Amino acid sequence: MRNSGTLYIVATPIGNVADMSSRAREILQTVDKIAAEDTRHSKPLLQKLGIDTTLISYHDFSGEDSAKSIINELQLGSSIALISDAGTPLISDPGYKLVKQARNAGIAVLPIPGASAVMAALCVSGLPTDRFLFEGFVPAKSGARKKFLQGLQQEQRTCVVFESTHRIIDCLRDMVSTLANDRQIFIAREMSKKFETHFLGSADQCLTWIEADEHQQKGEFVIVIQGCAEADIEESRQELAMNIIDRLGDSLSMKDAVSLASEISGARKNLVYEKVLALTSPRS
Repeated sequence: MRNSGTLYIVATPIGNVADMSSRAREILQTVDKIAAEDTRHSKPLLQKLGIDTTLISYHDFSGEDSAKSIINELQLGSSIALISDAGTPLISDPGYKLVKQARNAGIAVLPIPGASAVMAALCVSGLPTDRFLFEGFVPAKSGARKKFLQGLQQEQRTCVVFESTHRIIDCLRDMVSTLANDRQIFIAREMSKKFETHFLGSADQCLTWIEADEHQQKGEFVIVIQGCAEADIEESRQELAMNIIDRLGDSLSMKDAVSLASEISGARKNLVYEKVLALTSPRS
């Protein structure tokens, strides 16, 4: 019985072709087929690299039959490489369903690491990298975008998002109105390309920088958002706790009210107790 082939997840450059690894080139040259997010986009890259491997299409709108066809070929012994338009596949790009099916079928799936817009922006941002959150593209519609940003108000991890040229200004305006002004925002535009630019500052400062030069409004953007400080989160919890105690009124003893409010809000009980005492103690 013929052994199954291998599904390779191959990272391609996010801009500069020279970032393509020699191992990635070798894999793309030797596999039986390359499954690409957009064959029209990938063909020029492969031509520059001197790779003439057969291209097939696989993207988010590919039906079940497309995935099954690739799985069948892998099971028959063919080796196939999956690439996206740029960077590492599956990171806000197609591929999850295919990889899951391959794993379920017992097919070997191997990564061929390389360029990643997320990691590239994060490591030069100057913001904490020990814990981070990747959220893909920011929601396109204003209401959904504001709700998304509100969800980051108390997020302590550094957050990385993508944004498009058509929405970058609206996105930054919503950041100004939603996020605390002491939160640092890093913008990486056109990474690894000829006109790459970076900017680090408050949401206000980032918006001013973008609006001042129309050239900075064009291209592909990765935005890195500083996490919320622990002190700001505790302050917010304390405020919530005090609101709860206020609404409880005289229905509970002070001790029980503080205990319940601290449990619900996550605020530190001793600090809530001190605040309540400060408000209820008679002034001399």
